[in-house]
Amino acid sequence: MIWPWQDRSRRFSWLKAGTFALMFAPAVSLIYDLATGEFGPVPLGGLTYWSGLWATALLLLALAVTPALTILRWRRLILVRRMVGVAALAYTIAHLFIYFALRLWNFPFIANEMATRLSLIVATASTIGLTALGATSLDAAIRRMGAQRWQQLHNAIYALTALALLHYLLSPGIFPDQFLLSGLFFWLMAWRVLERRGRGSHAGALALLAVASCGFTALLEIGCLWAFRGYKVSEILNIYFTLALGVPPVWTILAVGLVIAVAAAGRQAWRAKPVGADGRETG
Repeated sequence: MIWPWQDRSRRFSWLKAGTFALMFAPAVSLIYDLATGEFGPVPLGGLTYWSGLWATALLLLALAVTPALTILRWRRLILVRRMVGVAALAYTIAHLFIYFALRLWNFPFIANEMATRLSLIVATASTIGLTALGATSLDAAIRRMGAQRWQQLHNAIYALTALALLHYLLSPGIFPDQFLLSGLFFWLMAWRVLERRGRGSHAGALALLAVASCGFTALLEIGCLWAFRGYKVSEILNIYFTLALGVPPVWTILAVGLVIAVAAAGRQAWRAKPVGADGRETG
């Protein structure tokens, strides 16, 4: 048996131990907020929202491991990808049970909601799929299924994450985090297209991806606020450029994307650094 803080050689791994500890941080934060009354008069409502947000964020973090290890050339990150994915499943299941508690364990009512509300239909499909992926995440499942079949099954994580985000977007209320996570998902999917074309670590391509992701996020947010909240486009743009309600998701997406592009450029420059001070080998 390999413990979560051990590598495959059963040696202690600071990377795995640190990641394992960080996976508990959202739960600790939620418990603290619950205990201090941060969730208001209906605490289960706030707990349902935030547990779902963290579950979706961890799904995106699991998808971000491959770009990170490719761009930064930090291959050992692959050791924590499965751990993050399993943590996302754990938070998804916790989110489900909190929702049951919010509905007072009234299963006929819950079943009716899951069958009639589009947001809950896609959430149910995503949860069932994630559970299937979690059940086959062990090495024994890989050996039994074969690496190719196992990989084909686990490629479904992209569609399941999209369903989780759709559930979030269709849920009552409009929140900046909906657009932030959607913009990050767009970046992660578009990056995979770049990587297939051999441009996943190219700083210029990553800078253009940052701009495209910013544009996608802006269009999504403007469309939702216009269609579902009656905002005028000019009002939304005013929020973007006055920062009246804090930093909008579009600028966060752009900043994150450009930081990644700069990191890729720095990595490229470091690899191209000459051995000697004048570009010649010295000795």
